[in-house]
Amino acid sequence: MTLAVPTVQVDNETSIVTEWRFSPGANTGWHQHMYDYVVVPMTTGTLRLKSADGEHEAELVAGQAYYRQAGVEHDVINANDYEFVFVEVELKDRPLST
Repeated sequence: MTLAVPTVQVDNETSIVTEWRFSPGANTGWHQHMYDYVVVPMTTGTLRLKSADGEHEAELVAGQAYYRQAGVEHDVINANDYEFVFVEVELKDRPLST
């Protein structure tokens, strides 16, 4: 499987902003989010999410952001037959509690 391509645009004391580009079928690989984060889709389409709870699909709309708390562990896959792009903003002042 092809990996999605992350491009870090900002990494400072308060946040990390990353653009993610997914070719058709590309995935992020399994990962855990260490900070609360906001995702802003730049493309409308479907992402397949695999987690310990199973697999489901999410319909995203360009420009409609969503928020998740630290601790999410999953693999994200582009379920479209076209490139999918989103921008992820990680909030460093909201780390995962250990």
